[in-house]
Amino acid sequence: MKNVTDTAAVEYARVPTQHTYNDDVFPQIVVNNDKCKTVADTVEFVKANQSELEAKLAKAGALLFRGFPIDSAETFDVFSAGFGYPNFTYQESLSNAVRINFTERVFTANEAPKDVEIFLHHEMAQTPISPSKLFFFCQHAADQGGATPLCRSDKLFEALKAENPELASDFKEKGLKYTTTMPAANDANSGQGRSWKSTLSVNSAQAAEAKLKELGYSWQWMDDGSLKAITPVLPAVIELDDGSESFYNQLIAAYMGWKGVRENPSSAITFGDGSAIPKEGLERVAELSEDFTFDLDWQDGDVAIVDNYRAMHGRRPYSGDRKRVVLVALVASER
Repeated sequence: MKNVTDTAAVEYARVPTQHTYNDDVFPQIVVNNDKCKTVADTVEFVKANQSELEAKLAKAGALLFRGFPIDSAETFDVFSAGFGYPNFTYQESLSNAVRINFTERVFTANEAPKDVEIFLHHEMAQTPISPSKLFFFCQHAADQGGATPLCRSDKLFEALKAENPELASDFKEKGLKYTTTMPAANDANSGQGRSWKSTLSVNSAQAAEAKLKELGYSWQWMDDGSLKAITPVLPAVIELDDGSESFYNQLIAAYMGWKGVRENPSSAITFGDGSAIPKEGLERVAELSEDFTFDLDWQDGDVAIVDNYRAMHGRRPYSGDRKRVVLVALVASER
C-alpha cells in the first residue's frame, strides 16, 4: 500500500480474491485516505489523480472506490460527472432492460427480480450503440448475495485462442448477429422487458421501422404486437488500444440467460453469416469465463468503474429483506 501524505495521494487496497495478471491487479481497489470528507473533496481527489486512475483502469479493466462519501444518487451523479466524460443517457440506448432514472445521468442497474441471475456481458454489445465505461454505485447492498461478477474478456479470449483457435478465429472473422423480441408493453418481471416503443424511443410502428432501417436491422412484427429484430453484423472480438483482443459481445448472457436460447441458440445468436454457433463452443466459453471472473461483493457506498471494452459484468441473485440498490451511469463510446 502507498504511504498517504496528502489529499492527492492514491491509496490502494488488496483482497485475497483479486486476480493478478503479470503486474496487473484485477480489479484495482482505491480506498479513501480519510481526507476526502465530502463529495467535493472526492471530485478534487479524482481530478488531481485522474491520469493515474485512468492508467490503472485501462490496464486492469475495473476500479473500485471504497470508503468515499458517496451515499445517494445525487452524490453519485456529482462523482461520476467529476471525471468529465461525455454522458450516455439510457434513453438514447437500444438496451431492452427495464431501468428507472433518478437523474438524467443516473438510473438503476437492472429491475429484474432478485432471484434472476444476469449473466456476464458487455453492456449493450448486442446493439450498434454501446458505452465505453460504466459507473456502478451501491446505495444498499443485499442481505445475502447480489455480487457483481466482473470478467476480464481479454484474458478469456486469450485462453479461447490457445484452446480452440478455429472457434476463436470464427468469432473474430465472422462476427455475430443477435435476434431479440421487444414486447408491446414494458414487462418489469423480465430482464429484457423494455417495450419496443421505449427501447427505440418511438411512438409508432412506422417510426420504429424507420429507426431499425437506419441502424441496419431487419425485423418482423409478431401477432401479439411484439417486435422481433435482427441486428446487422456486430463484432464478437475487438482490438484494444494496447493491441490485445477482447471477447466483446453478449454471448454468455444470451446463451445462459435469454429464454429458450440454451435449447436453440440460433433463435437468438448466430455468426454474422447466419451460420450456427456450435453449442459446445458456447458451453465452453461460459465455463472458461469463470477462470477470469472476480465477484465484487458490494458494501454500501462502493463505486466501481468498469472499462466496458475490457471487462464483462453481471449480477448474482440475492435474498433477504433489504432491497439491493445498485445505480449506474454510462459514458459515451470512444469508438
